[in-house]
Amino acid sequence: MLVYNTLRNRKEEFVPINPPNVTMYVCGPTIYDYFHIGNGRTFVMSDIIRRYLIYKGYNVKFVMNLTDVDDKIIRKAVQEGVSTKELTLRYEKAFMDDIKIFKMKPADLYPKATEHMQEIEDLIEKLENKGIAYNVDGNIFYDVGKFKGYGKLSGKKTDELEIGSRVDINEEKRNPLDFSVWKKSKEGEPFWESKWGNGRPGWHIECSAMSMKHLGETIDIHAGGNDLIFPHHENEIAQSEAATGKDFAHYWMHFGFLNIDKQKMSKSLSNFFTARDILTQYPAEALRLLFVQSHYRSPLNFSKELIESAKKGTEKLNNLSMLILKGIENKNGNIIEYNFQKYFNLFSEAMDDDFNTSQATGVIFDFIRDINRIISENENINFSFYEDAFNFLNSTANNVLGIIDFDELRTVEKDEDDAWIVEQIEARTKAKLDKNWQLADEIRDVLSDKGIILEDSKNGTTYKKKLI
Repeated sequence: MLVYNTLRNRKEEFVPINPPNVTMYVCGPTIYDYFHIGNGRTFVMSDIIRRYLIYKGYNVKFVMNLTDVDDKIIRKAVQEGVSTKELTLRYEKAFMDDIKIFKMKPADLYPKATEHMQEIEDLIEKLENKGIAYNVDGNIFYDVGKFKGYGKLSGKKTDELEIGSRVDINEEKRNPLDFSVWKKSKEGEPFWESKWGNGRPGWHIECSAMSMKHLGETIDIHAGGNDLIFPHHENEIAQSEAATGKDFAHYWMHFGFLNIDKQKMSKSLSNFFTARDILTQYPAEALRLLFVQSHYRSPLNFSKELIESAKKGTEKLNNLSMLILKGIENKNGNIIEYNFQKYFNLFSEAMDDDFNTSQATGVIFDFIRDINRIISENENINFSFYEDAFNFLNSTANNVLGIIDFDELRTVEKDEDDAWIVEQIEARTKAKLDKNWQLADEIRDVLSDKGIILEDSKNGTTYKKKLI
């Protein structure tokens, strides 16, 4: 299996530190607001990578941090007149609610900075004792000049970096690129007691401390959005490797930017959407399908036309899945021999090449086309065919990509009003036999108004219920 490693700008064979165990750390949200769909792409794609590793037989320990102390949090709490704790607890709950709707598997751990102050202070003290961090009146800075490998992730050279929006201008620093690992407290801000005085950690040090605490000093995969390569991930490497003398992560994975109608998402352009906004209008599977139709490293354009197209794609998948669930009940039909293994092989071939979900999704839709053709050309098919079809879609589209939910479809299929629907279908069938086309159309329209879509085939009439 090949994984593109940002650290070396190439695809590399994936070799875990301690197979079959895999350690994976993903930079999670700063919990001061609802996460936007660009964040959603990062979270969904990291979820899919984890799911595929499990599919391959690995035991994955998956950690996603929650940043709960930060300048943005402090400003928002002041604006709303609430404590930072009250604010972060509110948005932590919102985050957990939204990722559940998004069909993401819960992380094994969601560590928070405020619950790891001792680990953070210990790491800073280690850097200070090595002469890599320095104290200026209670503010502790990391001395970038002391780490020879600085810039190896982003490809930036320290002598070429300019002071800009991503680098704080601070006269206390020895070098403009030096960054805070501990910030002296200001009036009205939350603080923690330390040997350097009251203060709070810098953003970068939090992830290093939490990753090492829960996954070890060297991990297999560290992932996040492209915007985190510099300075966040670059600084994580610098402080972690300076402290331990070991590689911090073997594979660095980064997810491409998401644009809205080919423009950068921005509140000033009125094209800023939270995942919560979109999930009130479209099923989670449609948004996940939109994400997987592009490679995770590529930029992704979001538009109403594209999400509508993805929704139609999930409807095709749901239609076949409903046929499969019904077909499994037929124990006495005709046995059809079919090579399902070729689809498994093609799916794995795509995903083994740096998690190429775009190609893997193409395999699934080829499968939909081929299986629909076989069903339409044959009558009274035995359940074994449908079981094999179910196993493929359940293993790939459901368990890996999360673009279908068989449990939800079963619930739809077994709804308490099914008996009435069957009665209407039988009445429509009789009307068609009697050539009473007007009545047949009226019954179809009544069912359609209730969200029931009829589908006629050689095997009779089946139905599906709109999920949204």
